[in-house]
Amino acid sequence: MVDTKLLTTPVSQLRQLLQERDISSVELTQAYLNQIDAVNGALNAVITICREQALEEARVADAQLAKGQAKPLTGIPILHKDIFCTHGVRTTCGSRMLDQFIPAYDATVVSKLKAEGVVVLGKCNMDEFAMGSSNETSYFGSVKNPWNLDCVPGGSSGGSAAALAAGMAPLVTGTDTGGSIRQPASLCGITGLKPTYGRVSRLGIIAFASSLDQAGPMARTAEDCALALTVMAGVDAGDSTSADMPVPDFHAALNTDIEGLRIGLPREYFNDDLDDAVRNRVMTGLGELEKAGATLVDIDLPHSHYAIATYYVIAPAEASANLARYDGVRFGHRCDKPKDLVDLYLRSRSEGFGEEVQRRILVGTYALSAGFYDAYFNKAQQVRRIIAQDFHRAFEDVDVIAGPSAPGVAFPFGAKQQDPVAMYMEDIYTLAVNLAGLPGLSTPAGLIDGMPVGLQLIGKPFDEQTILNMAHRLQLDTDWHMAHPNLEISAS
Repeated sequence: MVDTKLLTTPVSQLRQLLQERDISSVELTQAYLNQIDAVNGALNAVITICREQALEEARVADAQLAKGQAKPLTGIPILHKDIFCTHGVRTTCGSRMLDQFIPAYDATVVSKLKAEGVVVLGKCNMDEFAMGSSNETSYFGSVKNPWNLDCVPGGSSGGSAAALAAGMAPLVTGTDTGGSIRQPASLCGITGLKPTYGRVSRLGIIAFASSLDQAGPMARTAEDCALALTVMAGVDAGDSTSADMPVPDFHAALNTDIEGLRIGLPREYFNDDLDDAVRNRVMTGLGELEKAGATLVDIDLPHSHYAIATYYVIAPAEASANLARYDGVRFGHRCDKPKDLVDLYLRSRSEGFGEEVQRRILVGTYALSAGFYDAYFNKAQQVRRIIAQDFHRAFEDVDVIAGPSAPGVAFPFGAKQQDPVAMYMEDIYTLAVNLAGLPGLSTPAGLIDGMPVGLQLIGKPFDEQTILNMAHRLQLDTDWHMAHPNLEISAS
């Protein structure tokens, strides 16, 4: 019998239990598989379960642990967002287009974690091709928020966030193109880290917007994210956009001393548009950091209000180019009995892509068309540079920039689905971080009427260490990150 409290135990504690042989990886893996069986029917967070493979990997991990050959994450179960290619395991990207796609190789992130000895439990549901802020666009159905089954978990990494919050895994992966790790982390009450663009290889991640996509870890604590990032990060010869930068041991370098660090509070993030309850929770969290020795400083990001418009030109344009490969010819969904080549293209893409993906392809193709390229795409790239310069100027005076991760708590299903602009506004505090290529982290900041809210910390380029340290200090001084939903726990 496995103590069900283990299902909400941080990785840092689980690794100690495994290394001291107080529990085996097989027992731990079986407990999480049981939990997936118990709650996934209600949550729809996991698309593919790798039951036999996981138990075999756990047995191998136990052998390594017994020989004293274990690495820091050996034997730790993990769920991957279904955007990461996994050798021999279906990878759908939440789309009918890739419903039957089985990759012949692992994404670099997956292979690095495998080499560490993690146990892959399965693949998590997600917004189709990572396009969405609520996990309502998945071909496999919406993911439910474990805090309230009538509410969304956020997106596009909503399946990963919901699974972690519900105790289905102690560690999950996500990707963040405009907030897709940080926003669902906020709505599900977990910790989510979007690294600097280029810190983690994109090889084997099914592309949405190539200049914005970035993989990162999601876990209960900043300490767990530090453990995972140390493994995930690093230059990759197969990804020309990965940065040839030294990768520190983020976990070993965790430091609770934030005395003298300056935290910038953008006036544009704390204006009258911010919900008062969210403002109060975020300011309470910042107050804890202030007590620990940090200084709060008002700053300006004067062009931040252009971020959404800029993002929704650049991201759809890149998506239009990336998704052109899905034509029904080489791989992906193919319509039945096409009359000719045009019919093959038209019906395969119309049947394979959902409404939101089609909308973004159309917008992106329009922005890239000959008559509008300069007016839209080129202009958006110029504004993107100005937005990045705002951040760089701000970082001349502060060490970290802070604000809300999302404009509110999780909202009911259907509340924004018919209003794309309202849905896009869910990422109002996160998009600019991707446009500037900066690292960002969402850490729990308490509850509003029983629903989680997140505090976002934004760092200088390749300075994930400082925001991890700051979140770690906050989590040592508070217990918000250890709150979890009251789902039935039945693993045994």
